[in-house]
Amino acid sequence: MRWQNERRRYTKQSMASQITLNLIEGSVRFNFSPEAAQALRAEINTLMARLKAVAARSGGGSVRSPESAMEYQHTGEVFLEIFCNPNIWPSPFAAKVLVTLRDDRIRLTTEAELTRVIEDLNTYLEQFA
Repeated sequence: MRWQNERRRYTKQSMASQITLNLIEGSVRFNFSPEAAQALRAEINTLMARLKAVAARSGGGSVRSPESAMEYQHTGEVFLEIFCNPNIWPSPFAAKVLVTLRDDRIRLTTEAELTRVIEDLNTYLEQFA
């Protein structure tokens, strides 16, 4: 009986810690900790500042220095990598990120809209607030 109670508690925790990322076509769900989500949010906030800087400079004729790319990586039950080059997008609202999700059996690499990833992160983190 104790084992069944432990299993139920583990299942509840596992379900609560799953994040869904909506991709351009379809979605993917995987286990992700709130701490990792906070770290990703911080990286995305920095990326948004870079994207806004690029958009602000795009109107002038001056030579601009390129902004560094965002390369977020997290290793948990699966490996997650999110990459974005802010220099190729005209605005933060047009930006897309490259998402790679893999483990020892499968690898998924696709694009997602940055604004949608932000919404998905916020939705995920709301359950822990």
